[in-house]
Amino acid sequence: MVLDYILDVNKIFWITFLTIGFLREIYHGLLDAVVIDKHRYLFDQVDLSRRLTGIVGARGVGKTTLMLQLIKQKLPHDSKAFYVSADNIYFQDKKLFEFVTNLYRYENIDYFFIDEIHRYQNWDQELKNIYDSFPNIKVVFSGSSSIDLVKGSYDLSRRATLHTLYGLSFREYLNFYQGLTQPKVFFDDLINNPEQIANSLLKLPMLLGHFQKYLAYGYYPYYQEDTQGFYEKIHQSIDKAVHQDIANFYQLKTQNLVHFKRILNFLATIPPGEFSINSLAKNLQIDNKTANFYVGILVEIMLVRAVTAQAGGNKLLRLPAKVFIDNTTLLTALNSYLGENLDVGTIRELFFLQSVAGANLLPFYSTTGDYAIKGHYFEIGGKHKSHHQLKREQNAFVVRDGILHPSHKTLPLYLFGFLY
Repeated sequence: MVLDYILDVNKIFWITFLTIGFLREIYHGLLDAVVIDKHRYLFDQVDLSRRLTGIVGARGVGKTTLMLQLIKQKLPHDSKAFYVSADNIYFQDKKLFEFVTNLYRYENIDYFFIDEIHRYQNWDQELKNIYDSFPNIKVVFSGSSSIDLVKGSYDLSRRATLHTLYGLSFREYLNFYQGLTQPKVFFDDLINNPEQIANSLLKLPMLLGHFQKYLAYGYYPYYQEDTQGFYEKIHQSIDKAVHQDIANFYQLKTQNLVHFKRILNFLATIPPGEFSINSLAKNLQIDNKTANFYVGILVEIMLVRAVTAQAGGNKLLRLPAKVFIDNTTLLTALNSYLGENLDVGTIRELFFLQSVAGANLLPFYSTTGDYAIKGHYFEIGGKHKSHHQLKREQNAFVVRDGILHPSHKTLPLYLFGFLY
């Protein structure tokens, strides 16, 4: 009986070893190819000593690269790790829990990096089972922002540390493509010492030219991989987000998915202040409740962003949100595809919003200026924008595009791109 047991154990080991051999080859191929000289802002924030860590974000912002860099550069040398994408065909008939169990028991692998976790059915239950069953295992997972842990039916929010990875900031764009090492700035420093920050940047020639290029191309970190086909890749990413992420996570029928691209096209061609659920529902020929639900889905997967009013109680409920395409590069790509001219005011506001959101600041749209953040008010405009709409508020600023130098109560728009 002892011999039979040993033979069974050996059989399980070799079956496990052989069946995941191709996954191991994929992992090591990706690890060898990953670039390690450029890091996203989240690289230093991820603590690999935590047992369960989530990295969520939109498609194309660099989650896979970040995970591979963490393995290659932050793990202890004596640790054993394995990277795998949960959308691999291997998991069509294999359980994630079983996969982790076998590698832990037979190869002593105790760090697991699981990409695209939202593509795996019952991901939340199996992550909980792994967490509860193996206290020595540490898991880092990534996926679409639609897998908000608060919604998880197995209450992973108490177990996991969750990070959101946004697209490149203007600061990161300059550091990556212009060879700079500019550190991020803090919101309070930007408000109180903008001259010092601006002076450190003015040594860079054509700063405003770089800024305009960033608005059109800079949010996604794969621009220089294929400059000619860049916008086409963005549209392919939108298609995958709709037909894979939305379809699978929300279990929507194929005939309903067409509405999502129509919503994106609709939002890309109107000023955000003109958005209303009524007009959207009328254009789509669906009811208001369904239209609102669809917009909420697009917000969750980070193709759309919504900004609520600075108000409370019943007044907040009566005021609709301002709704934007998620970022300036995505907005430019959609308008390019549709043959529409970009609204420069929308681009300016959107850059401001994506920059403060990346710094974990919560903006509200306001009747004093355009937006309010932490008791400060901001009016966004071109280089000749006046202060008259700010009603002489003590903590109010005009944020101007097209200028390099700050002045009294006036801030250059580009500086907000250094907040993360």
